Amino acid sequence: TETMAKDTTLTGVERTFDPDEIIVSKTDLKGHITYANDVFLRLADMTEKEAVGAPHSVIRNPEMPRAVFKLLWDTIQEKKEIFAYVVNRSKNGDHYWVLAHVTPSFDSSGNMVGYHSNRRVPDRRIVDDIIRPLYKDLLAEENKHTNRKEGLDASTGMLLNLLKEKGVGYDEFVLTL
Repeated sequence: TETMAKDTTLTGVERTFDPDEIIVSKTDLKGHITYANDVFLRLADMTEKEAVGAPHSVIRNPEMPRAVFKLLWDTIQEKKEIFAYVVNRSKNGDHYWVLAHVTPSFDSSGNMVGYHSNRRVPDRRIVDDIIRPLYKDLLAEENKHTNRKEGLDASTGMLLNLLKEKGVGYDEFVLTL
């Protein structure tokens, strides 16, 4: 499983799932998978044994801007929910687009114990017309810099400037597309 996270080979083949299906996964606070439903396993091309215990980044697609993940992590670590368009990677290098809803999970005492993510089929028009071009620009900005932190900072700045121009937070931006 660890090699999958490092292997960034992409096939260019897109996987899809039915609009009535929901991809579900749960992680601990460090982002290691504690639960993955059958739809997750099918699209990620993983067994339950491969998935549980693996870092959620095992399905990270190298075409996904790190700035969006930074925003996502910053938001959920503040105990807030977030919606985000994400392109994931299957074990064999295929990819699949999702509209993710990520929320923190709490125990009975109110302590944050992990994260819960439901992913649905995204609106294709929004993915193709808005999200792909935006993510391509963010990724290009990240890759312009030899220092990964500087690249992340620059693309995060780009994303935050876009949101500031529109006068919305990321959630509102995503939900009003």
